Amino acid sequence: MTMRVAIATESFLPTVNGVTTSVCRVAEQLGALGHEVLVVSPRPAPDRFAGHRVATVPSVSVRSFPTGLPTREVRHVLARFAPDVLHVASPFVLGARALRDAAHLGIPAVAVYQTDVPAYLAQHVGPVGPRASSTAWRWVRRVHSLAGRTLAPSRGTLDELRAHGVPRTALWARGVDAALFHPDRRPSPRVTDLRARLAPDGEVLVGYVGRLAPEKELGRLAEVVRTPGARLVVVGDGPGRDATEHLLRGVASTALAPEPLFLGHRSGTDLADAYAALDVFVHTGTRETFGQTLQEAAASGLPVVAPARGGPLDLVDHGRTGLLFDPVGPGSLGLAVARLVEDAALRHRMGDAGRERVAGRTWAVLTDELVGHYDAVRKRTALAA
Repeated sequence: MTMRVAIATESFLPTVNGVTTSVCRVAEQLGALGHEVLVVSPRPAPDRFAGHRVATVPSVSVRSFPTGLPTREVRHVLARFAPDVLHVASPFVLGARALRDAAHLGIPAVAVYQTDVPAYLAQHVGPVGPRASSTAWRWVRRVHSLAGRTLAPSRGTLDELRAHGVPRTALWARGVDAALFHPDRRPSPRVTDLRARLAPDGEVLVGYVGRLAPEKELGRLAEVVRTPGARLVVVGDGPGRDATEHLLRGVASTALAPEPLFLGHRSGTDLADAYAALDVFVHTGTRETFGQTLQEAAASGLPVVAPARGGPLDLVDHGRTGLLFDPVGPGSLGLAVARLVEDAALRHRMGDAGRERVAGRTWAVLTDELVGHYDAVRKRTALAA
C-alpha cells in the first residue's frame, strides 16, 4: 500500500550535512517504493528533488545555516498535501511547528532524532552551558512528545532520550551506499593519481571527513599529525577551517612532520575517491548521535579509529573493524593511529571486516524498516480516533 509522506526537515540542499543526506536518501527510496513525498524545508532549496516537490518556508541564517521559521505556512502546506504520515528530521524549530500542526490536523508523525543540540549548547555557550543544555532537553522532550514515535540512530542516543523522559522511542540506524563507497575504487587511475599526490613519499594516509566546526573537536587531530609515518588528510569545510588549518600546520612545523592536507568539500564520486585513497579513517567528535562518515569509511574498506562514546560504540567493533580510543586520555588517539600506521596487515584485516559488517546496511533496507515505523504510528492513530 502506497502512502503520501511529508518530510519536514531542519536542513536540506544546498546545505550538506548528515540530516540532509539522510532526508535525500529516504526520499529517493520512498519514491522507488511508489510512495508520494513532499519535502518541507527552509529556503533556499531546489523546487524538486528526486522527482518530489519541495515546499520551502522563510528562514534566517544561524551560524551559516538557514533555519526555517515556524510560520503558519507550515500548516497550510501540510493541510494541502494531506499526508498519511509526517516524517520530521531532527526537529527543533521548523520541525517543532510541523509536529504541532500535524497534531492539530490529525496526521500521525514519526520524529527522527539526529542532532544533539543539548550537548552542543553545553560545549559552546560558556559558563551557562549546563543550564542551556537542561533547557534544551526540556524543549526536546516537549517537541518529541508530539510524535507517535521518536527514532534514535544508536543505542547510546536511545538510552539518553529515555533517560530524559522522551516517550515512545525506538532504534533506527542509517543506511550507507555500499556500491559508491567500495574498496574496489582503490586501484582506479583516479585514486592512484590522488594517492601519488597525497603521499609522494609513501606515507600512510590517515583521513578525517566531515564538517570543520568547533563541536567536532578537531584539535585531537594534532595527535595524528605527530604520528611517525602518517600524513593527515582532511576532507570537508566549515566555519572552523581556518582555525583548524592554522593549528595543525603549526603542529606539523614544530614536530617536523608532513604538512596536513586540506581537500575541501567533496561529494559523490569525488568523496568516494577520497575515502579510497586513504589507509586509515579517524573521527574526533564525542557527541555524535550516529556517525555516518564512519559507515562510509568502513564501506570503503578502511579501519576506523573513533572515540569510545556515543554513536561510534555501535559502529566500531573494537579490535575487529577498528579501534576505539579514550577521549579523555591524552595520547590515546595517537596510540591507536600509530598501531595501525605500523601494521599494514592489521589495517587490511580490519578494513575487510568493516566492509563485511556494513555491506548489508543499504538505504533500501533501512527505508523498509522506516516504513514499518510509519505503519505502526498510523495504526496507533487510527485506534485512538
